[in-house]
Amino acid sequence: MRVLVTGASGMLGRATAEALLARGDDVTVLQRRPAGLPCAEVLGDVADAAVVTRAARGRDAVVHLAAKVDVTGRWAEYERANVGGTRTVVAACAAEGVGRLVHVSSPSVAHAGDPLTGAGADPADPAAARGSYARSKAQAEVLALAADSPGLAVLAVRPHLVWGPGDEQLVARIVARGRAGRLPLVGSGAALVDTTYVDNAAAALVAAVDACGPVHGEALVVSNGEPRPIGELLGRLCGAAGAPGPRRRVPARAAWLAGAVVEGVWAATDRRATPPLTRFLAEQLSTAHWFDQRRTRAALGWRPAVPLEEGFARLAAWYAAADRQA
Repeated sequence: MRVLVTGASGMLGRATAEALLARGDDVTVLQRRPAGLPCAEVLGDVADAAVVTRAARGRDAVVHLAAKVDVTGRWAEYERANVGGTRTVVAACAAEGVGRLVHVSSPSVAHAGDPLTGAGADPADPAAARGSYARSKAQAEVLALAADSPGLAVLAVRPHLVWGPGDEQLVARIVARGRAGRLPLVGSGAALVDTTYVDNAAAALVAAVDACGPVHGEALVVSNGEPRPIGELLGRLCGAAGAPGPRRRVPARAAWLAGAVVEGVWAATDRRATPPLTRFLAEQLSTAHWFDQRRTRAALGWRPAVPLEEGFARLAAWYAAADRQA
C-alpha cells in the first residue's frame, strides 16, 4: 500500500507511520517539521494546496492526522488547520485519484457536555461541540464524510484520549501538574473514562486503511474498551512518572465556573500559554465518557493488543529510562 500520513511529527502520527512501515508499506509523511522517519517526507502546511497535492501524488490512501489540538488559540487558527486542512486533503485526494481517506477525528465532535456511557459514534455536531478544537474537528469530520463517493472511500476514526511514552499533549501535562501540586480531582473522581494506548490507536488506524472501501461513510470511536474512574487514571499516569496524584477535590460546578473565568481572561489578554482550566476540561474531568466498541471492532477487524496495565508498565519503564539518562 502506498500511504500518505499527515501530522507524523505528533505521537500518534509517528506511531501510525512506523506501524505502516513495519508491515512493508510505502509511506510518505507530511508535517511542518522533520519527523526523522525512514521514509519519504514532505515538509509544509496541511492547508497549502500545492504541498498537499504533491504529497498525495501516487498514493493509494491517506491517513489525515494533522490538526491544531491546543486548548487555547484564535478560532481562525483552528479553522485554518482543522477545517481548511481537511478541505485541502480532500481536494488533493480527488485531484490525484487517491482511493481511500482515513480521517482522524475525535469523540469530542459529538460531545455536548453530558455524560457518555456506552455511547456509539453519534453524528458530529459543530453547533453543540464544546470549544474551538471540538467545533473545528466536527466541521472537518462533516466535510470529510461528505466527500465519501465511489471514487473516494472515506472513513472517520475517533481515537479517544490517546496516551503513551513521550506523550506531550496529555501525559506530560498531567504529570507536570501532579508534580506542582496543581492536579485536583474535579467532582468525585469516580466518573468512568475510556482511554487508548498509543500502539492500539495506531494499529486501529492501520486496520482502517485496510478496511476503508468495504467500510466507508461512517465514524468509528476507538478506545482500549477498559473504562476506569478518572481519579484512578490520573493517579496511575502520575505514578508511572513518580509524581504525586491528585491531592484535593474541587466541586464540578465550581471548576466549570472557574474555567469560564479563565477562558475570559485568556481571551481578553490574548494569552498563548496553556490555561490551567477551561469549561471543556472541567466537563471532561467530571463526567463519564466511555464508548461501545462492538461496531468499531467488527468493522475494522481489530482489537487492542496492549491492555491498560501493560500500558502503564511501559510508561513507567519509559520514565525510568529517561530519569537514568538525565
